[in-house]
Amino acid sequence: MQLATAAMLLVATTMAACGDGEDDGAKASAPKAPATIPELTKDPLTLSFIWFEWPPAKALEAFANEEYTKDRPNATIKVNTVPNANWHDAMFTQFAARKTDFDVAILDSQHIGEAVTNGNILDLTDFVKQNIDVQAYNPYLLAAYGQYPQAETGQRDENASLYGLPLLGDTWTMIYRKDLIGDKPPQTWDEMISAAAKCQADNPGVSGLAFHQANGSDAAAVTYNTVNGVYGGNLWDAKTRKIDGVLNDAAGQEAMDVLVNKMKPLTAKGSGNWFIDEVNAAVAQGKACIAFNWIAASGGLLDPKESTLGKTREQILDKLGFATLPAQKTNLVPLGGMGMHVSAYSSAANQAEALNFMKWFEQPDIQKKWAAAGGVPSRTDALESPEFLNAGPFNKVYADSVPRMRDMWNVPEYARLVDIENTNVNAALNGAKEPKEALDDIAKEQQSVLDSSGRKGGGGL
Repeated sequence: MQLATAAMLLVATTMAACGDGEDDGAKASAPKAPATIPELTKDPLTLSFIWFEWPPAKALEAFANEEYTKDRPNATIKVNTVPNANWHDAMFTQFAARKTDFDVAILDSQHIGEAVTNGNILDLTDFVKQNIDVQAYNPYLLAAYGQYPQAETGQRDENASLYGLPLLGDTWTMIYRKDLIGDKPPQTWDEMISAAAKCQADNPGVSGLAFHQANGSDAAAVTYNTVNGVYGGNLWDAKTRKIDGVLNDAAGQEAMDVLVNKMKPLTAKGSGNWFIDEVNAAVAQGKACIAFNWIAASGGLLDPKESTLGKTREQILDKLGFATLPAQKTNLVPLGGMGMHVSAYSSAANQAEALNFMKWFEQPDIQKKWAAAGGVPSRTDALESPEFLNAGPFNKVYADSVPRMRDMWNVPEYARLVDIENTNVNAALNGAKEPKEALDDIAKEQQSVLDSSGRKGGGGL
């Protein structure tokens, strides 16, 4: 019976994946995974993931090959990586060809809609109901990394389908030089800018701020969206799918002015295309007073081999502090992280292995081990565990930030929307456009994308 189920899964996948991709979220064509995991093969098997190149990818491969193989010694886990800027296209080019060399796609929350409406990933709703304790998760995180359509409030809709499970949680942390600005981090965004300006003036050769500005991936867009959030702005009205007049209202314009005219002058010369690695390098080399980066990418800052701030981890931590983002008119922070999603074009045996891996990975003891190995879990018990909270000085920052998170637009048009925003924010940061012109262009161009799609509704977290 189980072997028959595996065969039926492959047939269902092939048939359902032939949708035209034009349905809205309510008519998504993703094929369904079985509620019960099919019989697993005893033959050697490689379960392939696709992600972008950064430390968590290496950590996942090492962790899974050490721990998962205790239960499945015939399985090898391979995490294939591409440059961050190529990540979306590396997955969706293969999805479009309806043939993938990966079994598990690690998707950003905003990628889910595109993958679902094109039938690229399995619908895990029945599988989750039978195998996953959904009450063990903050509903926001479970929705963000798996649900489609997304809930407009950011809460999980129990009637909506789930297409993924959390792999890695993330948000920004503020990294600050305790030896230069003091042990207590700034509490408001305005205080942060003032502290950075004073630090820059007092320490020649050290820039006040370091943050993402690049026109690639979601770098510049996340930076603007973060400032937009703390100054009380909104990215759109999800119910009406209205962007023009919402993004570029008074709050949105204030945020762009703060970013371009107050924050940008405090960054290093030539930093107009910085992303994760460049920000980390500036911090590690003692060239920034205050920086912002993803928590999951910050572990290397504590490595004496990569830092000029100290010869030991303890010496580095004497100089570096990690804090939640300052508030201003609101206390919103960006939601990062990704979920695991099963390719609709993987073989039946590998789809079964992927489901088994997900069930194994989401167990409470495994989530705690993942936390100790450098991962950022999403189960509440793992987030609150000593294994996680004591694993890094920024882990409590993440736990404290979860209630404050806001995502972007969770719609199939995401890739086009973020490209428009990246291009224009980067142009404003580099002086190619005036701040107001850039923001108005973003709003008009993004509105045109949504209007031309013909879809209704959407998710905004």
